[in-house]
Amino acid sequence: MGHGSSRSLGIPAGKGPHVVGCIDIMADHTIQGSFLRLYYPCIQGEKNQRPLWIPRHEYYSGLADFLKYNRKTVDYFLKYMYGSYRVPAEWNAPFKSDGKYPLVIFSHGLGAFRTLYSAICIEVASSGFVVAAVEHRDGSASATHYFEDKTACEVKEPALSSSSTLTLDQLEEKWLYYQPHKMGEKEFPFRNLQVHQRAEECTKALNLLTDINKGKTFQNVFPLDFDFTKMKDCLDLCKVAIMGHSFGGATVLDSLSKEVRFGCGVALDAWMFPLEDEMHAKIQKPVLFINSEKFQWLSNILKIKKLDSNNVQRKMITIMGTVHQSFPDFTFLTGHFFGKLFGLKGTIDPHIAIDISNKAALAFMQRHLGLQQDFDQWDPLIDGKGEHVIPELCIQLVS
Repeated sequence: MGHGSSRSLGIPAGKGPHVVGCIDIMADHTIQGSFLRLYYPCIQGEKNQRPLWIPRHEYYSGLADFLKYNRKTVDYFLKYMYGSYRVPAEWNAPFKSDGKYPLVIFSHGLGAFRTLYSAICIEVASSGFVVAAVEHRDGSASATHYFEDKTACEVKEPALSSSSTLTLDQLEEKWLYYQPHKMGEKEFPFRNLQVHQRAEECTKALNLLTDINKGKTFQNVFPLDFDFTKMKDCLDLCKVAIMGHSFGGATVLDSLSKEVRFGCGVALDAWMFPLEDEMHAKIQKPVLFINSEKFQWLSNILKIKKLDSNNVQRKMITIMGTVHQSFPDFTFLTGHFFGKLFGLKGTIDPHIAIDISNKAALAFMQRHLGLQQDFDQWDPLIDGKGEHVIPELCIQLVS
């Protein structure tokens, strides 16, 4: 069993053959629009900077709300701990127009936001994918934002969901912080509505990338000089997967039950609670469940196994020595003491754990998207064969 890492703290760079760039896209400034961070193979430049991991101070406040701590205290602690970290990707670097890239839509977990899974997204992008990490606006993100037309605000009318040519100085920024379900009310209806909105937002992201691939123009609210025309005809929209962690894992399944363009799904430590039982019968696409050792429990596993009755090509593995937070970036940026204290680290080196998860995901996507790569060298991981990995059930259920 691996032990806590002695490596220096930092988000690991991609190991694949491609240099990775990233940008933020907000298409349609309203709350109904699409908001995501895009990771892609890029042309490396000399002047490209690396973006901050947590891009705005409002996200610290959102994390405080999610953790139910005082904002001022948490703001200071998080800025001290994480404020200087940058993402190992080239900000606003030119897109590398070199053939067609398969596409992955990524859905974050409860209390997270678009930048917190950059290690996974960068590794997948470095392997030759375009990855769109959605920031959800269902109230499950610790924080997110959108804009309203200042004129509409002045007359107290809601902004329209149409995409206009308004500039940032004509827009008023609005922040949406984490919204817990109300005490005394049943949680399932609340979470079920959220997961349906999340799936819709993933489909919106896919629609946006489809339009970009067709060469259609759109207004990105953020004033970047990124040349989207370089992406025309560079996405292989016959090879699209969806990935997600925790609540994002539930979003993977709900999306697969609704959107036929998703060819397969990878659910990282999926939280099955928000999903109605009727959803299982609607899933026809292959799913890989990658579980941590410490998160899963019997009723959650049984909900996953309901897919078996529908003849879905389902695989499930468990990575030993991992915890639920072994998938987000916090595990790489927190020292041993605080990592153990706040459950951000397991007993395995987090770099080894995420490497196993990424390789299994890539092998699974090659198998079910028909990719012509060498990811099949990691096929044994899909069956739970290899060091630190077991097939099917988590350790609590087999010990």
